[in-house]
Amino acid sequence: MYKVLLVDDEILVREAISAKIEWEQIGFELVGDCENGKDAIEFVKEHPVDLVLTDICMPYIDGMGLSRYLYENMPQTKIVIFSGYSDFEYAKQAIQYKVAEYLLKPVTAKELTEVLIRIREKLDSERSEEEKIDVLKKAYRTYTKNEALIISKTLSRLIQGTQAIETSMDELKEFGIELGGAFYRVVTTDIDVYSSLYDTDEELKKESALMSFVVENISHEIVSNHNAGIAYRDSDSRVCMLLWTDTPKEFRQEAREICQEIQEMVRQAMQLSVSIGMGTYVEKLEDLPKSYEAAVQTLKYRYTRGSGQVYDCESSMSCGNLLELEQDFHEIEEVAKGKRTEELFDILDHVENWICHGYVTRGQAVSWLRQIMVILYGVVRRANEDFVLSEEEMEEIMEARSFETAMEKVKKYAKKAMEAMEMAGQSSGERWARQALEYLKENYSNPSLALNDVCEHLNISTSRFSSVFKEATGKTFTEALNGIRMERAKQLLRETSLKNYEIAEKVGFSDPHYFSIAFKKMTGRTPKEYAREN
Repeated sequence: MYKVLLVDDEILVREAISAKIEWEQIGFELVGDCENGKDAIEFVKEHPVDLVLTDICMPYIDGMGLSRYLYENMPQTKIVIFSGYSDFEYAKQAIQYKVAEYLLKPVTAKELTEVLIRIREKLDSERSEEEKIDVLKKAYRTYTKNEALIISKTLSRLIQGTQAIETSMDELKEFGIELGGAFYRVVTTDIDVYSSLYDTDEELKKESALMSFVVENISHEIVSNHNAGIAYRDSDSRVCMLLWTDTPKEFRQEAREICQEIQEMVRQAMQLSVSIGMGTYVEKLEDLPKSYEAAVQTLKYRYTRGSGQVYDCESSMSCGNLLELEQDFHEIEEVAKGKRTEELFDILDHVENWICHGYVTRGQAVSWLRQIMVILYGVVRRANEDFVLSEEEMEEIMEARSFETAMEKVKKYAKKAMEAMEMAGQSSGERWARQALEYLKENYSNPSLALNDVCEHLNISTSRFSSVFKEATGKTFTEALNGIRMERAKQLLRETSLKNYEIAEKVGFSDPHYFSIAFKKMTGRTPKEYAREN
């Protein structure tokens, strides 16, 4: 049972919630209720809870103050906020305090029950994860004290060439380990989420050490079943295998099957994906570092080709004809100059496809994507001196955790570039009108949005703006704003079952009655009539 504290300054509300919710049936126990945030803080100091249900408006310390205290002092405690209609916007600020849900009053028993079930599922998941980590920690502590750690370090030194071969072999013999076969091959297994391909924080590094312990055990079991070598932990996120055979050609398929078995077992046991790099065959132990380095290098291709794959360095790994890419870069410049947006995105799709289907490292891919952005910047800058390429935009490409994400950012910049090219041929009034409409589409849900806000955004006087906006669009500011709001309202009426007051709030009307009047004035029908007909 998860413990719940109810906080509301209205005793009737507390009594109603307490009575109408089947607490035990959905996995909760209501352990107390308080009439304000001050009393609630004192309560949780003495009696920690898993969930706090709180109103916003209360004396002494309100719901936001209580949420802030819990966020700073008891971050594991979930928070659900009840908000009155008038302070709903204020409640949204609670996101910074990791509030799980916020609900509009009056809250029905059915609605609250659904929320509680979702939170219980999240708490169950977190508890399960904590239990799994505890088990792994215990196993890991045992592991660090036994011979497996010594063997792993010895194999790591042997394969990376940091210790004399004779010394390594003698140490392995002490544990009854003898290397067999005429040919050797190093295989590296990386847990993708913890990969050194990306920067990881200290918490992830600790977790990766535990997870790699499990991957090592799985790898060892499978390799032993095939009588094909030995597995060891190379780093916090990497497990290696030293495979051996007398017949490398015949063994190639079996080696791949071993890798695929490991991937499947890890996926089933841990819901994690691993990428595997297979190094070259070598005959001499002193050449093991070459095989190891080749295996590590193949893993760099996962940035573009995807995680959870087996990369074999002895397979063909070309990056394609570079002349194609050079031609694409030339065409990007030409179509951007000609403002041919559709053609530009066709070329970007071709670049994306070319990179994904070749063997390209992260460094190469990032360099080419940055080059595209520089080309676009140069073209647009000559036509529109206000266009910029910020350091932040370039860094986003560098820091993207996948090629797919990086490519999305390039396409986003390309869209901005072509919009800037279009604006370059427009009058200042047309540009202001276009920018104003974009601003309205982004902010129409703000009920306090006013002409002054737009003018401040554009750095233009209200009188000047009103004149050029009317000339460019044929509409006043109010007509344009209401038009955008009503189009969104019609969409919500067609596609959702939201109530009128909910739709009114979403499209920027603080008064549902006025929303209905405005809607009918613009469409000739009430919201209810429109919803029924559509």
